[in-house]
Amino acid sequence: MTRTSEVHGSTGTHIILVPGFWLGAWAWEAVESDLTRQGHHVTAVTLPGLDSTGSDRTGVRLNDHVAAITEAITNTPSSERVVLVAHSGAGPVAYAVSDRVPDRLARIVYVDSGPVQSGTALRDDLDPAVAEIPLPSWSELEAEGSSLDGLDDDTLDTFRNRAVPMPAGPARDTVELTDSRRLDVPTTVICTSFPSEVIQQMAVAGHPMAAELAQIAKVDYVDLPTGHWPMWSRPADLATAIDAAARV
Repeated sequence: MTRTSEVHGSTGTHIILVPGFWLGAWAWEAVESDLTRQGHHVTAVTLPGLDSTGSDRTGVRLNDHVAAITEAITNTPSSERVVLVAHSGAGPVAYAVSDRVPDRLARIVYVDSGPVQSGTALRDDLDPAVAEIPLPSWSELEAEGSSLDGLDDDTLDTFRNRAVPMPAGPARDTVELTDSRRLDVPTTVICTSFPSEVIQQMAVAGHPMAAELAQIAKVDYVDLPTGHWPMWSRPADLATAIDAAARV
């Protein structure tokens, strides 16, 4: 399920925005609006199982999320470049997509996120019987490293009221990578919760959540200090950073 701008834009670039856990296309509204005004064709994606609280999430798997993004890419007119933007837990999904259609991607932009190594699962601690992951409390999110910096009470209320439980399957499934051409896709990492210097050090040190960055041929780092949800805390600045990355 997607929401897309009605015009294809003047830049010849199709920017596909994918939100992280518990979110749908609605999370990108401010950023999408700015990018459309900047002349881009923009699609915000709601991944399978995240369209409503009443959705059946029991059978949703990682491959379903990969397929949904891949479809948005392959449906792009051949005259347009594709820039794939992934936030948080959507990062590994976007990287799996780059393994499937590396030749269709002009760039991947990770927002407080990044690629993972083959064989990695985001939540390998989940019981197989668990079908969904509810939005945790704010204190639990912060304890897990997801900063709420920049989010006021109204924004937090909107987040809580519109959040949809995350299907457990995509979080539990391992990412399987086979096409080394994914390493040639130009990449931008927008660093919000941690400075780019720290992320680069983690990549060099082989940290499991950053080691794959060291294997990618071209990675640009952009610092945008704020919390884990910059599409709400600094939407205009995030749109500017995405626009700049899309024009390289």
